[in-house]
Amino acid sequence: MKRFFPVYVRVPLIFFIVFALMEYFIDSGDRPAFIKYPMVSIFLFVFLFILIAIEITLSAVNRVMYQLMSPEEKAKADHEKSLSLTESTWYKELMHKLTQTEPIEKEGDLLMDHDYDGIKELDNNLPPWWVYLFYICIIFGVIYVARYDVFGGDDQETELRKEMAQAKIDVEEYLKTAPDLMDEKTVVLLTDDASLAAGKEIFMTNCAACHRADGGGQIGPNLTDDHWILGGGIKEIFHTITNGGRDGKGMVSWKTNGMKPKEIQKVASYILSLQGSNPKDPKEPEGEVWVDQSAPKKGDTADKTKDSTEVKK
Repeated sequence: MKRFFPVYVRVPLIFFIVFALMEYFIDSGDRPAFIKYPMVSIFLFVFLFILIAIEITLSAVNRVMYQLMSPEEKAKADHEKSLSLTESTWYKELMHKLTQTEPIEKEGDLLMDHDYDGIKELDNNLPPWWVYLFYICIIFGVIYVARYDVFGGDDQETELRKEMAQAKIDVEEYLKTAPDLMDEKTVVLLTDDASLAAGKEIFMTNCAACHRADGGGQIGPNLTDDHWILGGGIKEIFHTITNGGRDGKGMVSWKTNGMKPKEIQKVASYILSLQGSNPKDPKEPEGEVWVDQSAPKKGDTADKTKDSTEVKK
């Protein structure tokens, strides 16, 4: 067998099979496993070294064993090496086990009694591979009928519908926490110091030229008063920064100018932190006084408190 698969074929073939299996079974994301996990690279290097060492050792053992053979054994081994694949002993034994064919010399023993216009039939055994495959098909058929017709298992269409429904749920859950897939419907106000500091840095780099470093307004409107042109909530500001201002005279869309949703969230949160900071010489108010319609009103809060008190009583 080794003669038909020389060492320069065996070693790379075995190595790349192991390499492919590791890449398939190890979840490494968008990078190859041997790059993301250094231990995989070390394992592959050691495996290749051992593989080469085994081949060298076996080759040395075979040479020593050949030297210890008698002249008759050497002649027999040389004869085996000179045979082609189909003439080799192991190949013939393998084919006989798979087909159980009888030699042509025994054909007379296999002739059946009937004769059709001089045409005779041989009573050959069915090949074992065919018999085993037939039995496997029967077993598979029984299991299939029991699984889907008797016990009511899900067919392919039902499985697809369930997988699609689960995939939709998984995508929705992922979108809730994926920072770079955030939109004005899912954005929330950030109030921690680290986020506001990052938002301030983004503001100074990209927004201060039009709105001034203190947010008091220059080319762009004043961001510190309660007047807003396109809305003054976190969702509205996020939408404005993402998609741009008014057509023809508003600011550009920062979504198309390299700003990621998470960065837009931080700078929008920083802008809202400037409310009521009263900068020096602010620009005149523009737009209308903005009131968050989604926030609970004082009357509603009082009524809810009153109702809660009455329930407790």
